[in-house]
Amino acid sequence: MLERILITGGAGFIGYHLAKHLSAAGYRICLADNHLRGIYDRDLGELLSQTDTSFVELDLLDRDAVLNLGSEFNVIYHLAAIIGVRHVLEKPYDVLTQNTRMLDNVIKLGGRQKHLSRLFFASTSEVYAGTLKHFSLPIPTPEKTPLATTDLAEPRTSYMLSKIMGEAMIQNSNLPFTIFRPHNIYGPRMGLAHVIPEQLERVFKAGAGDRIKVVSPAHTRTFCYVDDAVEMLRRMLINSACQGRTLNLGTEAPEVSIRQLVRICIEVSGKKLDIVEYPPTPGSPARRSPDMRETKEMLRFQSWIILQQGIEKTWAWYRDNIFAPGGNSAR
Repeated sequence: MLERILITGGAGFIGYHLAKHLSAAGYRICLADNHLRGIYDRDLGELLSQTDTSFVELDLLDRDAVLNLGSEFNVIYHLAAIIGVRHVLEKPYDVLTQNTRMLDNVIKLGGRQKHLSRLFFASTSEVYAGTLKHFSLPIPTPEKTPLATTDLAEPRTSYMLSKIMGEAMIQNSNLPFTIFRPHNIYGPRMGLAHVIPEQLERVFKAGAGDRIKVVSPAHTRTFCYVDDAVEMLRRMLINSACQGRTLNLGTEAPEVSIRQLVRICIEVSGKKLDIVEYPPTPGSPARRSPDMRETKEMLRFQSWIILQQGIEKTWAWYRDNIFAPGGNSAR
């Protein structure tokens, strides 16, 4: 019998792409989401038209509703969380308490499964922020880097702290688990509140000869196209050696500046535009890159879609589905 997989936050960016990837590989998928950020669009509708993919409208804060999902899941990917800078700054207490409560309910659900082989927890690269601020953070950053916190009174700390707490809860849950820390995953259907779709939207709206605003132009990042990311997640699923491990999820190289990133966005659009540079965003790290050696060694796989190609794919999808009249994006 095919393994049955639950994906919380399944209407969101990584959740949708992971479901599509695993469904194509023959797994039976159940998506759970409350549509706080995810959206029911044509892509999700097409995925759900497949016989082995189902959807449940669900508030993960409702323990009874979560436990009523049943006891027949072999794998759970817990991706749902309150994320996004606006949410973090406006309601940091909710980020702390609700992210933790949702995970606690999912862990309780995991404990009721008859044949659970793995609970996957989506952490974040933000767990390294405190170490970066107060100590010497190696770049690229390995998973075994000791974690520190930023000022507990800062609203931005809430998201990072909810994920560190989540990792500790998973570690002590007595369930088979894998923790993964995504680093700048991008691609179609990721909403607009991220650097690549933000820049692509500015490029789309710009007229010939306009200048594109670039904040933190010298800051550097590495970017991983979503197809590569979900292939890594699939390989973590089928590799029993990943059980009990915490792994980075992303691309180690090339490390590109935001200035270079915007120039690629302009190039794929075919427009002739200039850029105007603005100072760095307060609190934004000057560099971020995951050390992917452990993940690569365990999975026998590394991301292969180059940044230019990935941005071309992302540009084409946003141009046709979001920037065109009537387009509707996730938040």
